[in-house]
Amino acid sequence: MDTNSAKKDVQRKDAHLQHTVLHKPVNMQSTVNRKVRSWKLFGEGLIYLLPALILLGVFLFYPMVKTLYYSFFITNPRGDTLLFVGLEHYLSLFQSPSFQNSMIQTFKFVLYTVPTGVLAALFLAVIANERVKGIEFFRVIFSSTLGISVAAGASIWLFMFHPSLGVLNNILHVFGLEGVAWLTSGQWALLSVSVTTIWMGLGFNFIILLGGLQSISQELYESALIDGAGYFTRLFKITLPLLSPTLFFVITVTLINSFQSFGQIHILTGGGPNEATNIIVYSIYKEAFEFSRFGTASAQAIILFIFILTVTILQFKVGEKKVHYQ
Repeated sequence: MDTNSAKKDVQRKDAHLQHTVLHKPVNMQSTVNRKVRSWKLFGEGLIYLLPALILLGVFLFYPMVKTLYYSFFITNPRGDTLLFVGLEHYLSLFQSPSFQNSMIQTFKFVLYTVPTGVLAALFLAVIANERVKGIEFFRVIFSSTLGISVAAGASIWLFMFHPSLGVLNNILHVFGLEGVAWLTSGQWALLSVSVTTIWMGLGFNFIILLGGLQSISQELYESALIDGAGYFTRLFKITLPLLSPTLFFVITVTLINSFQSFGQIHILTGGGPNEATNIIVYSIYKEAFEFSRFGTASAQAIILFIFILTVTILQFKVGEKKVHYQ
């Protein structure tokens, strides 16, 4: 019995040794091959991403880091750092009446442009989505502002707002009303710039929303129509819920663009009159390129970045809960 037991033990040990010798190198080799393959795929992906990473690094990440760096220093007109002041620029900005006014005007500008611009584009998109003869012509008209640059669009409205030659005041004169100082009155300047901004962003928002509307299945409308649902019932129960992802995107993009508006303000009002249209982006421009205070301008840019980032995160946290994905 002892001899047979010893033989069985030797056989088990030999079998275990053969299994270890045969399978362990294979498993190790398989693991090494997987790691090599994963690194190879990572390297290939990095090569494809390299042009985009270089562009982002040169034109986005490096300027952001440089802006943050400048915000802690006093600089000379050439942009050379002279003295480290830490958070002094930030503290002085929040105590500055000019910066406080700039923030207030920015909030007003966003409040004027974002809801009105999105609702106007949605209204036109719903109309253009109807199946009627000749609707293609109106789709082209509604989206035409997409092909107009900021400089050209602002110049068009500059003539329309002209106090004596402008179309708007001439229309008011026809009805026996006095002309309005659209761009030189503190009461009307911000509203005039907001109207220009809404008009310039209308084409992009219209195209995106129309695309979202046309992606909704017509079978849903046909089923609702069979069930006796009216036009507004279909609009609020089918169209808007299924369009909510597109609406969410348009609202987010329009909000960010409103905070970053510059060209139309520079052409129409130059931040005036009496800083009535001096929103924060234009304030950054003046501080940096008119007054050569690059440290203060950089601090304002960082504050604007933090604020836009916070608003965007809150919008995703709160607004995305109401989005219905198909």
